[in-house]
Amino acid sequence: MFSTSTQCKHWMFNSEEELNKLRENANMKHIQTYGRHINEASRYDFFLTAEEEKIMVKRYEIRLRDFCKRFQPPMTRCVIGTAFHYFKRFYIHNSVMNHHPKEIMVTCIYLACKVEEFNVSIQQFVANLKGDREKATDIILNNELLLMEQLNFHLSVHNPFRPVEGLLIDIKTRCTLNDPERLRPGTEHFLERALLTDVVLLYSPSQVALAAVLHAASKLQENLDSYVTDTLFGVEGRGKLDELIEAVRAIRSMVKMVDATADRNQQKLLDKKLEKCRNPENNPDSEIYKKRMQALLDEDDDLYQTISSRADSMNNSTLNMSVCASPEVA
Repeated sequence: MFSTSTQCKHWMFNSEEELNKLRENANMKHIQTYGRHINEASRYDFFLTAEEEKIMVKRYEIRLRDFCKRFQPPMTRCVIGTAFHYFKRFYIHNSVMNHHPKEIMVTCIYLACKVEEFNVSIQQFVANLKGDREKATDIILNNELLLMEQLNFHLSVHNPFRPVEGLLIDIKTRCTLNDPERLRPGTEHFLERALLTDVVLLYSPSQVALAAVLHAASKLQENLDSYVTDTLFGVEGRGKLDELIEAVRAIRSMVKMVDATADRNQQKLLDKKLEKCRNPENNPDSEIYKKRMQALLDEDDDLYQTISSRADSMNNSTLNMSVCASPEVA
């Protein structure tokens, strides 16, 4: 149940202001760590501002959506929704200057495939990517544990897709609306746009689902008010009705404000700025990163050799004991 889930307990927030404050803290923490040598007045000439980070994250959310749409074999909606959750959660407490969103994005999608049991191998996954696929494989596998750690290993996600199906079944059963399946295209379009907002971090899946269905109905000039007030909630639920109406209005307002277009000139400027200020320790193209990876590989090789030597020693010891203990043949 959503009410007892880690999503409800740890990844739901009170307002957009609270989320923005947490993101600002992540931005400030990064700059205080890596910008001590830069004059405070000119730090943002070099580093990204919290608002610029937010713009970059939004841009990569659009890329995440488009990548999932093109993915072969076709990806389920739950995988897409879960990937969005992971991506949004990661950048609440992390800066894009520390971990580039293009690398975290593909890692979120790959992890979501595993969690939602959409069975694709890493080879099948990277076949959907352009460029150096071997490098992409290394990036994804190297970032997978980091991502899970930053999510506090809270990997189970409640998406609004299942509540939508429940509402459509209920409308077919207990509502006089003609052909409720007409609501499906508008509902799915609404949910796709909702994933580009902070809605899923602020409202429960059932609230988002109801907002989507009501939005689709209004687009068809259908009225479901009596269904919601009399059938869905009834007399017992009247006390929660005002809170629900306010939540639905807020969700629809946030989704209405989504801007899925991007300013290409702004993109280029932010990309250049990020390349200058990103943490080289987490940049696969930097010498620092390559040396660190090589050092880890060398450690693994040393550990493997140590274990192999011990295993050989134990095997020899066992063989000697068995020879000594074997009975003499008359």
